[in-house]
This record gives sequence, structure tokens and C-alpha cells, in this order.
Amino acid sequence: MTVWARDRFSIAEFRRRAGLHAVSPEIEAHGDHRLNPGSADGIRERAVKPAAVLFGIVDRPEGATVLLTQRTEALRSHSGQIAFPGGRIDDGDETPEHAALREAEEEIGITAASVEIVGRLPDYLTGSGYRIVPVLAVIDPAHRLRLNPHEVADAFETPLAFLMDEGNWKRGSRVWEGRERFFWTVPWEERYIWGVTAGIIRSAKEGLWE
Repeated sequence: MTVWARDRFSIAEFRRRAGLHAVSPEIEAHGDHRLNPGSADGIRERAVKPAAVLFGIVDRPEGATVLLTQRTEALRSHSGQIAFPGGRIDDGDETPEHAALREAEEEIGITAASVEIVGRLPDYLTGSGYRIVPVLAVIDPAHRLRLNPHEVADAFETPLAFLMDEGNWKRGSRVWEGRERFFWTVPWEERYIWGVTAGIIRSAKEGLWE
């Protein structure tokens, strides 16, 4: 990685850009509908289930990375897929940030003491009915993972600079409920990052670095 890229995608720069990226009710939600305008109204109407994910950045000597997980094959929904730590916002969660931290601890063992919340991205609407709040955070590089074997098969880090490089992005499609649906993909090594996870990363790319 060049010095320019390391500085542009550093933890300090991530904090700065996240702090400038104020999210208000007037900002349109991102989501699956952006690549599927014909389904936009239906997606907006269905996206009522509240959820939150932890978009965590880790400071490594070789450059900042994004912490991701791979779901187990035993899960009923999205089995085997790449995901951010996160899940449903429960009634007991005071804020989306609380929900994201709770889920991250349940899934991969990261405690709130290892996480610095630095901002949010616009809500992300999914075709499966979720309205997700992506919580931006910096994770202590000394953190220790403890994977929940019932939910998480693996956890790994992907270079932030790689994910923010337009040359690594592709648009994919699949037939779902009788219609062709489009989505973003950003494959990295043997990992196939796509769908909602790729969409949220794309939201960060467009909102923070473009």
C-alpha cells in the first residue's frame, strides 16, 4: 500500500470523515432499492424491522481494516454469508449503538470497552424487511475474539483501502421472487462479499470518501 493510500484510509481520517458525516431524518435511506428502482416502493414499505450493525475499523500496521464475520451454515437465514456483527434492535436497547454493541459481544465476544463509536451511516433498507442502522466504530487492535459457534463460523479483516477502491466493485444479479434483483459485490480473496453487507460498505464508500 502506498503512503498516500495509508493516509487517506487511516483511522484518523476515518474518524474525521465519520464526524463530518452528520445523519439526519432528511437524508434519504440507502438500500437495496437503489439498484432496483422498480421495487423501491415495496422495499420502503416493508423495511420496518429495526436492526443495527457494527461497522468496525481496526488500526493495523499495514493499514486500517474492516472487521467482518461469516455466518454459520446452520442459520436459517443468510447462512454462510459475509456479514457485519449485528442484529435486531430489541425493546431493551436504548439506542442502535447499544444494539450493535450487544450483538457484537454476543456474536464475536468484543466488549464495549474495546469499541469507540464515531458515527453512523444513513439507514439501510433491505428487501427482507429490515431497516438497518450502520454504526461506525473504531475497534481496539488488542481486542480478543470469542466466536459464538452457533452463529459465527469465522471472523476476518479486509483492508479498508481495498473496499474503498472502485476497481474492486462489481454489480451482480439473481432472480428472487420471480424478478431479477441487482446488488453490489466486492470479492476479496476467497470471500464473496455481496448483498446487504456490500451495500452498506458501498454506502460508506460513497458517503465518506466520494
